[in-house]
Amino acid sequence: MAWCLGQSPVVTLASLDVRDLEAFQAARFGIKSADLSLSPRHALRLLRLIDRVSRHHAAATGLQANTAAADWIAAQPQVRYAEAAHADPLPEYLSVSEAKHLIAFLSNARPRPASAGSRRDNHQALSWQQLRNRVAVSLQLGAGLTPGDVRVLTVHSPTAQGGRTRERPWKVAVPGNGNAPARETPIAPWAGELLQHWLQVRAEIKIAGDYLFPSTRSGKPWSKEAQYKAAKQVFEEAGLDGNEGGSFRLRHTFALRQLRRGTDAVQIASWLGVEPEAMAKYRRVVTGPEHVV
Repeated sequence: MAWCLGQSPVVTLASLDVRDLEAFQAARFGIKSADLSLSPRHALRLLRLIDRVSRHHAAATGLQANTAAADWIAAQPQVRYAEAAHADPLPEYLSVSEAKHLIAFLSNARPRPASAGSRRDNHQALSWQQLRNRVAVSLQLGAGLTPGDVRVLTVHSPTAQGGRTRERPWKVAVPGNGNAPARETPIAPWAGELLQHWLQVRAEIKIAGDYLFPSTRSGKPWSKEAQYKAAKQVFEEAGLDGNEGGSFRLRHTFALRQLRRGTDAVQIASWLGVEPEAMAKYRRVVTGPEHVV
């Protein structure tokens, strides 16, 4: 914007053309970050932003969109393919055996009447904070939520009505933020059972406030650092490495498990709150559908 306003004549959304974009690229040329040079990936993201602003302006004014940014991207192969799959590292995720082990571990945090011996009453030894931590982790793995999603959920976010099992939540509404729109995402049945138990315990011990996972019984919000430590502790208690990849591995694992089931990638992207193009990194891991327990 500063560059546009500094030109003579001033470059506007209406007058912007490919020559302007080439001049801007040339003005930012260099090999050091101190030069404010544009890497191909940086240029791609910036030009996409310019294109979106132009299309938004056109929609708001009823004018035809200026396609200069899109045309420039199309004419620059090194920029157009800067975010190709081979340029991005593979996502960190749990192996099939690790995911099955973690699901079994987390499921021990709820009543299991059909189980024998100590497994039936394992959940009674947990404090409410331990139960909260495990249920929060279960929603990251069983619903693809981010740590930030988990912290902003309220008691009104889960939906049980219309599900296959009475009173068991089967989807959760995630509020929008500056990075993603509001969305709904399904909850795996095993995670729904844990969430149902947590809601019952939360009501029984009279935790105040509307946050689904508060930090205190008085209802204070869960801080980013405290939740990070809680998830790390759950990993360690389950016998898994709590450092490599962090709890985002759970969200990535959810996406991969859905792809392995044959779920449409566009549908998964909407559940995750990302653009469909972001699914390319998961496609590099999953080559085709397969049976997932």
